[in-house]
Amino acid sequence: MRHAIITAGTKGLGKKVTEQFLKADHTVTVTYRTDEKKAKELLEQYSELSDRIQLVQVDVTSQFDLKQLVEKAVGRFGRIDFLINNAGPYIFERKKLVDYSDDEWNDMIRGNLDAAFYLLKQIIPVMRTQAFGRIINYGFQGAGTSSGWIYRSAFAAAKVGLVSLTKTIAFEEAENGITSNMVCPGNITGDMKEATIEQGKKIKGDKTPIGRPGTGEDIARTIAFLCEEQSDMITGTIYEVTGGLDVINRYR
Repeated sequence: MRHAIITAGTKGLGKKVTEQFLKADHTVTVTYRTDEKKAKELLEQYSELSDRIQLVQVDVTSQFDLKQLVEKAVGRFGRIDFLINNAGPYIFERKKLVDYSDDEWNDMIRGNLDAAFYLLKQIIPVMRTQAFGRIINYGFQGAGTSSGWIYRSAFAAAKVGLVSLTKTIAFEEAENGITSNMVCPGNITGDMKEATIEQGKKIKGDKTPIGRPGTGEDIARTIAFLCEEQSDMITGTIYEVTGGLDVINRYR
């Protein structure tokens, strides 16, 4: 039975990913930061699968927390086959670079780039011993070409750095049976983060070219495909799951 670490996997997009892995009969270690209620709701919802779920409270900006996370995953399940870096701080207020505080900048870099580095340092050796591993990071539309993103400079800078890290790991670890890819969600908001594709199809989405809003299941299914054993030819890639929407330039 394969095991997945899914950061921020108790709600939103992360919850749909967690559900996808549970449906595939994998075990999961799922993190949450502060919303203990949502974490317990996930465990209650899948109470019949409680032996396959481990919840760990983690602040991804804390090296200590990340070390504890990996130790608990290996300690209980004995292996780590999938790392889904779903967590990552985001500033919703639209502001220019000069208006960011030092703390805001540091949180964006530490939570979206540094956290991946510290997790990879610990998890890659485990995956090497297994001769198998699937690493999934999250980005944004255009990250693969280093697009500027107005009013999102700190987040964009961290994610573009993560693009290069994603591709570099793909090259370095290919010989060890490890793939590394990035998934870039479109404008998936509100209840749609935990919605199924069928639910999304019932809603008209005028702002998205395909005519419906994106859902959490769209992201979860993409990740599940990239994590399949037979998907080893796909590595170092940036997948945009946007329904054709130009996410970056919609504010211009």
